[in-house]
Amino acid sequence: MLAGPRPSFNSGPPSQSMQQQPQAPYPMYPNQFQSPTVPPNFPVNQQQPPILPPNFSGSQHYQAPVSSNHQIQSHPQHHTSNQQPSSSQFPSPSLNYTGPQQSLQAQFSTQQPNLSGMQQPSVGPFSLQPPTHSLTPTGNQQQYQSQASIMPTEINQTFMQQGTITSNQFGAPPTFSNAQFPQPQQQPPPFPNQSSASMSCVPQYQYLGSQPPYNNAPSSSFAPISQSPPATSYSQQPLPLHYPNQPNFYTAPTKSGSQLNGPNAYSGQPPPSGPNTHPAQPLSSGSSSYSGQQPPSGPNTYPGQPPSSGPTQQTYQSQRIDPDMVPNVVQVLEQSQEKIQELFITNAPGSIPPLAATDFVCQDQGSCNPRYIRSTTYTIPYATDMIKQSHIPIALAISPLANLRSDEFEPPVANFGEIGPIRCHRCKAYMCSFMQFIDGGKRFICCFCEAATDGMIENFSLRENSFSPITDTTVPPEYFNHLDHSGRRMDWYQRPELCLGSYEVLATKQYCKDEKWPEPPAFIFMIDVSYNSVRSGLVEYICHILKNELLNYLPRDKDTETSNVRVGFATFDKQIHFYNIKNTLGQPQMMIVSDLEDIFVPLLDGFLGSPLESRSVINSLLDQIPQSFANTQETETILAPVIQSGIQAFKEANCSGKIYVFSTTLPIAVAPGKLSNRDDKKLLGTDKEKTLLAPANNIFTKLGEECAQHGCAVDLFVFPNNYIDLATISEVCRVSGGQTYKFNYFSIENDGERLLDDLKRNFQRATAFDALMRVRTSAGIRPIDFLGNFYMTNATEMIFGTIDSDKSVCVELKHDDKLPVESNTYIQAALLYTSISGQRRLRILTLALTVTSSYTSLYPACDLDTIMNYITKVAVRSIAVSTPKSIRDSIITQSANMLACYRKNCAQSTTAGQLILPETLKLLPVYVTSLIKCDGLTGTQTVTTDDRTLQMHRLMSMNIKGTFAYLYPRVFALHNLEEDKIPPPMIRCSYDRFSETGAYVIENGLVMYIWLGSQLSSTFVQSLFGIQTSSHIQAEKCRIVDLDNPISRNVRALLNLIRNERNSYMKSFVIQQRDSVEPFFKNYLIEDKGFTGGASYVDFLYHLHREIRNILQ
Repeated sequence: MLAGPRPSFNSGPPSQSMQQQPQAPYPMYPNQFQSPTVPPNFPVNQQQPPILPPNFSGSQHYQAPVSSNHQIQSHPQHHTSNQQPSSSQFPSPSLNYTGPQQSLQAQFSTQQPNLSGMQQPSVGPFSLQPPTHSLTPTGNQQQYQSQASIMPTEINQTFMQQGTITSNQFGAPPTFSNAQFPQPQQQPPPFPNQSSASMSCVPQYQYLGSQPPYNNAPSSSFAPISQSPPATSYSQQPLPLHYPNQPNFYTAPTKSGSQLNGPNAYSGQPPPSGPNTHPAQPLSSGSSSYSGQQPPSGPNTYPGQPPSSGPTQQTYQSQRIDPDMVPNVVQVLEQSQEKIQELFITNAPGSIPPLAATDFVCQDQGSCNPRYIRSTTYTIPYATDMIKQSHIPIALAISPLANLRSDEFEPPVANFGEIGPIRCHRCKAYMCSFMQFIDGGKRFICCFCEAATDGMIENFSLRENSFSPITDTTVPPEYFNHLDHSGRRMDWYQRPELCLGSYEVLATKQYCKDEKWPEPPAFIFMIDVSYNSVRSGLVEYICHILKNELLNYLPRDKDTETSNVRVGFATFDKQIHFYNIKNTLGQPQMMIVSDLEDIFVPLLDGFLGSPLESRSVINSLLDQIPQSFANTQETETILAPVIQSGIQAFKEANCSGKIYVFSTTLPIAVAPGKLSNRDDKKLLGTDKEKTLLAPANNIFTKLGEECAQHGCAVDLFVFPNNYIDLATISEVCRVSGGQTYKFNYFSIENDGERLLDDLKRNFQRATAFDALMRVRTSAGIRPIDFLGNFYMTNATEMIFGTIDSDKSVCVELKHDDKLPVESNTYIQAALLYTSISGQRRLRILTLALTVTSSYTSLYPACDLDTIMNYITKVAVRSIAVSTPKSIRDSIITQSANMLACYRKNCAQSTTAGQLILPETLKLLPVYVTSLIKCDGLTGTQTVTTDDRTLQMHRLMSMNIKGTFAYLYPRVFALHNLEEDKIPPPMIRCSYDRFSETGAYVIENGLVMYIWLGSQLSSTFVQSLFGIQTSSHIQAEKCRIVDLDNPISRNVRALLNLIRNERNSYMKSFVIQQRDSVEPFFKNYLIEDKGFTGGASYVDFLYHLHREIRNILQ
């Protein structure tokens, strides 16, 4: 699918032929515009055979999406038998995956399990069938006919009783149950099923120049809005299981009651219980083994708790779960990617999108692309009681400017001229594809407030929250059109607001400040010229890249040839130096402001100039700045007055923009915003750490608010050698919608490439200036909480100085009343902003969800990626008011409650020793394991206060894809790369997966490590680094050399691919096995125990299981 140019829409009156003659529906494909001949008396909505895409042959066809009853076949080595295993043959606990909810069952039973199954009661039209088992013992290997089962590695005799392990005889073999569970009768499938011949090819839009999105209706048009979505029939087969089929299971013969030793065995005594116990012990340097202790139970224990210095816990015999048999991220992603065989089409309300980390193509047919808005669940509970019972947050993750694939289309821009956008006069919602026109097109029914609205156009000021409706109750001639026999407008597929879930509208003057058209945004560069900045070479380097690189990368709209952005320059130490770059000057002029109490800009004309018109003056200035301050001895700097002067410049120029501040030291000079060193590492990780992570004063917070109100933001680049108090100074970035970048011990050799790349990315990414966003919802629900980096003056509107394609916000929803079951609910986010060319625009994003009263419909519609993005933002915000332990406990409790509710309301009767995981939430434990021990949430003394603050601010604005990478870093093998397989398959994030003869890269979106095994070939080292042996490698200074050999080319291609997917340049650090810094690297292997404390993934499963049992009991 090839990308076409962005379409634009004109609001002129429809042609006579368009108003009088219905058009036949047909699908359209990019680069394949075909218009079928319409015979006389052709029915308006008659479905025509789809036009096949180019190069379509009989051997090529479009596969239908994988249905929910798809069965993964067992491994060919599995055999069947009617033989029943004895209790002495198999150890416990065992873990099984059961039914469609992908259950993980840890058996702890004193009775011999009934392998023939158990008859389950019928639920509605569905009946639960008894599970089937078959077994053939072959020597020491036990092979099972099942899709997935977990075999423990040792034999023990223990059983679980109220969350603790006590000694007893039992033997439950790993079993697999295929019992059927009640499935939702009306649940939109993840991908639209296309069973008919006419639907074998998905219709696609074609945008050519200013052409509207459709000339005719696509063959897969969605149902009329007045009707509920059609019921989706589900078969009674279980959902597909996504776990590896194990060809061989080996059980080590061990005498009853014998002591188990070894790195992977747990001791067999009952676990201690008490207030000072904890499940997590630090992993020793260089060791990937587990300590062998069963996680204890007790009122004050949690898996992320740092290790105590008390006596060694009493050992006991237990059973370690095989890590290969628990749900893992890598396999889920691989199998989810395999299921994506067609476009994801948004025509059905409640359609569940693919995982955020997968690669898919979306076609907008009513609801917006999920890259713009994702919901924690696509089936909303009908009442508050369901939410309280399930503990599933009802929230949205909104990235209004998210990047799309190259073969997806940006929201088209509609121009309605002076009449402005069409809205509901009651709730102020904007026109969308779910509105229904009545009375021959004279009125429409709003899908948000259900008001029958006269089709009047309203001049509404979003910023002033006032409107003045036009009194004429008839639809203006410029917008009126007739309806066809199905009740749709004849131009339904010619207007983006009627057929798409995302579109833009050129705003009228009523949407501008003081009803004046805005000027194009401007960039102001504020450069620190103090002693530290000059000595490190930073001043000279910034001037060099601005002159030779960055001014050529100034952003512009896609339909313009040159950038309209103006630029301004200032330098500072204890004073501020402004520069006149007016194009009529032969040389730049400097003006110094030393009165910092009442800051002002001494230039009314000439401070901001066009890079094209004033290029010679700008180049001369950038050459002179390093020379002018080369011999400076000034070590003290200011910061708050610098930012204040930038805001003042934007006010006087009546434009929005960005302030780029480059600072090297803590602002200790006598001036407003003066700070002092208040760092105390001893408080990190304690209940008093929030005093360090909170701002020292509100000066920079107030500056951020002022920035947001005047449509500008601050991007702060800091280059500290010591503490710089980011908790205080980065507040201006957080509130205004900017971003903070940190370069420790800056040197051009090590950090120059990263600085240049970060600035280029910052310039080129899609950015909205002077933005305001509001979220509207259907009657019965409303937004109550907002999470992200922005400013709010009331309870409904988020104000951004700027917001870009890498930023995301979360909005929590709350019920005001019960929602009608089996109905739809609608979400609409409206972003009012100034584009980079100075146009005032509205971006409208609409999403349709379904409503249910059944838990069996709620859980299959959950989106774990969005849930974790929301939980992460809530946890980070809680740092300012809560303790690290209470935050971790809250996350664990919420997770346990979500799973407990599923087990109570959706799973069939199970024993108390079974851990049931829903299919959509089966990765919840591994994500929570990572979250409760990540540096951004529970930092330790190994992470500086500034670095902790930086991660907190990044997490608050991070989009869903970034959160996924942060919680589960990607690992790739480098030693066996193939040119045609880049990127290679992911590897699980555990030290056990590394080979001493291999090389691996791990990245989490913020940092990148290259790990070299101790037995790595010297040929590989020579080919990659250009040195003879790895002994010459330095962690931070070693760089991958551009060499002409396959290893170097493939590794550089992979690293470049990874960096291009992230929103900031990731510097690579080379780590060698058994190096002194390797333990810090192991903190990113989140499936293992943390170096500074924190449970492993397997240990956390035990802990989570006990929490669930306690809730149910």
